[in-house]
Amino acid sequence: MKNKLRNSILNLFFPKFCFGCQKEGEYLCQDCRATLEVSGFHQKFQTKNLDDLYFAINYRNSLIKSLIQKFKYEPFVKELREPLSSLISNHFQLMDKPPNFSDFLLVPVPLEKRKIRWRGFNQAEEIGKELSNFLKIPLLDDVLIKIKETLSQAELSGKEREENIKGVFVIKNKEKIEGEKILLVDDVYTTGATMKECARILKEAGAREIIGIVVARARPDEDSF
Repeated sequence: MKNKLRNSILNLFFPKFCFGCQKEGEYLCQDCRATLEVSGFHQKFQTKNLDDLYFAINYRNSLIKSLIQKFKYEPFVKELREPLSSLISNHFQLMDKPPNFSDFLLVPVPLEKRKIRWRGFNQAEEIGKELSNFLKIPLLDDVLIKIKETLSQAELSGKEREENIKGVFVIKNKEKIEGEKILLVDDVYTTGATMKECARILKEAGAREIIGIVVARARPDEDSF
């Protein structure tokens, strides 16, 4: 009740406007949401340590690109976690045979402390929280940790991204993931350097299977800011 009252007061003084059409009420109105072509198709994707990858939409869509950038960069609209994560939920629902993740654990791709202080949240973790509620499976935010600062991946080439991300992740509470199936959550998959490195660290720590889940998949030339 208190949250509803608080939100009503905030909306009165700081109304939301759709980032697509500027209509007042929501950051993504239903009309603009309907223009996003969420995929109901899945093709098996596998790398050395990543057993599969699911993505809801192509990043080349200008609206989805704008939403993700406003989520990750200024003005840091944390509430966009709801419409963005709902695209992933919708992706699963559109499939003829939706995947069964009931025996998986969710692990978000982590951020270093400095970037969390700058942004105020980890976007992958926020998406993971919404997916945890939808899939009814636990989210583990204390297993995969980023211990070193890195350059923004969006500023680098494919090879540079791989070098940039080496040795920056560690595992804590290893016993929580030994023998477990993991859904590794992030916002965008481009070259896959970050997710592949996370998957490698998780596999070496004893995870049995790792499947990536992202809102959008991008080509290397599409995710620059």
